[in-house]
Amino acid sequence: MNEIIGSKIERIDRLGSSNNYAATQLLTKRLPEGIVFVANSQVDGRGQVSNKWESEPNKNLTFSILLYPDFIEIMRQFEISKAISLGVVDFLKELTDHVSIKWPNDIYIGSKKVAGILIENSIRIDKIASCIVGIGLNINQQKFTSDAPNPVSLSQITGEIYDLEESLSNLCAKIDLRYHQLRNGDFGQIDNDYTEMLYQRDSWSPYSDENGDYEGKILGVDQIGRLKIETRTGIVNKYHFKEVIFK
Repeated sequence: MNEIIGSKIERIDRLGSSNNYAATQLLTKRLPEGIVFVANSQVDGRGQVSNKWESEPNKNLTFSILLYPDFIEIMRQFEISKAISLGVVDFLKELTDHVSIKWPNDIYIGSKKVAGILIENSIRIDKIASCIVGIGLNINQQKFTSDAPNPVSLSQITGEIYDLEESLSNLCAKIDLRYHQLRNGDFGQIDNDYTEMLYQRDSWSPYSDENGDYEGKILGVDQIGRLKIETRTGIVNKYHFKEVIFK
């Protein structure tokens, strides 16, 4: 199996956003699938919607991957998010315990966020022409100063200091395996693994939506990526991103 993700790596010392950089590069030329743009220092990292990503220079992994997943139907584009999230989880599970995915694609260790993923798809006619996957993974940072509520680094959890080059190589390999699962159409395995790794799955927990607070149990996601939460009365609510709050 030929490795796609990480077969070519471009390192940039300082960037605003690796996703923005990748998108700009793509405007001028056809880039190889799986190329990884790594920012040693990312000063304007972006999360979902208007969220920011804090990362101390040369302490963490902040990078973007370019993919051409034109084999994925637009209605199933959330499968990309599942596969990438699972790749990050696979990497972390070899180093620590209590790893999970807080829907849609934040990666948690216990109750703290260790990684964020931002996926930006470019649609042409009825195909996903290109996909830029931005990943911020806290590796060696020891102190966080932003107003983010619950950041943590792998080093804070384990007490170890990690080689960033080795970590990047291992992480790309894990994501690459999951991407090959996607290319091979193994959606069933990806769906099962993603559901199994969901944060707060199968436990009654407090949530809030436009109708107020309630207690619910996460069941999984539907085909288009909406989160399914069962209420105490047996009703199953389905949510798009930002339509439900974890309390």
